Amino acid sequence: MSPQGEPQTEPAAQVERDFEAYKILLDLWSQENPIKTTKLQVLLVVNGLLVSAINISGEGFTEDKWFMYLAGVIFNMIWTFSIGRTALFQEAWQRKLQVFRDRYPDDPRFSILDTAQYRAQASWILRTFGWISSRWYLLFSPFIFAIIWLIIFLCSRGAGTGY
Repeated sequence: MSPQGEPQTEPAAQVERDFEAYKILLDLWSQENPIKTTKLQVLLVVNGLLVSAINISGEGFTEDKWFMYLAGVIFNMIWTFSIGRTALFQEAWQRKLQVFRDRYPDDPRFSILDTAQYRAQASWILRTFGWISSRWYLLFSPFIFAIIWLIIFLCSRGAGTGY
């Protein structure tokens, strides 16, 4: 039945079923944003704690702390894969949402993610700082940290051999 109490035709019923599926996908997609943010915050805290723990001795980055450097590599690679998986599912859900958008181009309920026109109206400072998708810095931050920790690890191992 339609909201007016009239029986729905099959195409109208299909549109409503698709809209319900669209809302579920939109909810799944949007729930990933705070998860990615939390993962990034924990990543930054753990890296900060590792650096603090290394410097607490007053000796700085020395060869005998190799296990801390290796832990940094491992933790950050795990974060890279974890955030990557979160971003992958968010991308998949966004593509499924686009299928509905393409199916119903004249129904504004299916175009909630079409924001290009409105982003273009934002102030230049927001457009400047907001043009990079969060998925890129979320993916590359832990990967870059892992590379830095790996370089520190390799340099610390070579320090005792005269290199």
